Amino acid sequence: MAETLKDKACIVGIGETEYSKNSGRSEMRLALEAISSACEDAGISPKELDGIVRFSVDSNQVDEIARNFGIENLRFFPEVFFGGGAGCGIVQMAAMAVALGKANYVACFRALNERSGFRYGQMGGAMPMAGHFQYSIPFGLMAPGSMVAVMAQRHTYNYGTKTTDLGEVAVAFRKHANMNPKAMMYGRPLTLEDHANARMIAYPLRLFDYCQETDGAAALIVTSPERAKDLKQKPAYIMAAEQGTGSWIEMMTSYQRQNIADLEEYTRLAPHLWEEAGIGPEDIDCVQFYDAFTPLVIMQLESFGFCKLGEGGPYVRDGALQIDGRLPTNTSGGCLSEAYIHGLNQVVEAVRQVRGTSPVQVPDCKNVLVTAGSGIPTSALVLHSL
Repeated sequence: MAETLKDKACIVGIGETEYSKNSGRSEMRLALEAISSACEDAGISPKELDGIVRFSVDSNQVDEIARNFGIENLRFFPEVFFGGGAGCGIVQMAAMAVALGKANYVACFRALNERSGFRYGQMGGAMPMAGHFQYSIPFGLMAPGSMVAVMAQRHTYNYGTKTTDLGEVAVAFRKHANMNPKAMMYGRPLTLEDHANARMIAYPLRLFDYCQETDGAAALIVTSPERAKDLKQKPAYIMAAEQGTGSWIEMMTSYQRQNIADLEEYTRLAPHLWEEAGIGPEDIDCVQFYDAFTPLVIMQLESFGFCKLGEGGPYVRDGALQIDGRLPTNTSGGCLSEAYIHGLNQVVEAVRQVRGTSPVQVPDCKNVLVTAGSGIPTSALVLHSL
């Protein structure tokens, strides 16, 4: 087998701001708070950072972050594209740098005022009238939700997926959020009846099929296993990390594919991820799926081999994704009910699961799958404890 990243880097620090509808401060301030918190969690000073990896869409430049922290020797500072698809990719970049000796301590972060500032869910005026978008925007596909709704309809047509299956996803993740004091939906229960009675936004997606719009930031610190021995926290080892695309890739749509109800980005990525990790879906104790919309969770179950293509709907029934179900999923509440920080908060939750410190802890959790943005060039991780 070719050389891999397996267990050559680990996450040793995690940090978050509060998640809200109005942070009342700049995205730079949010980024600095989250990175500082992650450094404190790890037991290092921000001045010890010599690498920073960011989302290309983040408004904060790494040189400004370095100046604010007084970092004098920043050696590694790439960025990863495709919005939420970068959520695990930035961790992969950090792990590669650590494994190759290009940096000692690398911070990964995402900070955004997505509710009080620019709202990703209302993209009509921001979507470019160029490239493949010029063929869909005139017909009303002007926001991610409406684009995913087309995929969801095809999945329903092909495989008989029910709207109540979407409700099962939303209810499971809300249950977890109600056990997580940091979640935006903490203290706000949701039932299948509530889901069914919610207003329709883009058929078949109703209000609770959509993720949150959130102000906040999350960050983590990646270093080597050798350095981790002297730090404060139990390391979460990076067992595998991959990026992937699919055929006829178009941002959010990819309507020219043979089957738009198959998330090819994941279907093609998954075999490489499992090979590098040396395990399969049957060995996963907990999953943190990128859940911008409920049908994408059902489709990811199929892509990663938890069930066959078309069987995601039946799989989620009867509470299968809940903490006491057969596959505990999005235990912090996910994008749907904790916060939408382009999925980086779900990497943070995966680390908590491996440490055994989550408010919604999976017993004896060893292996956790994390995924990044759906319907776009994407990435995924497997974290574990040794």
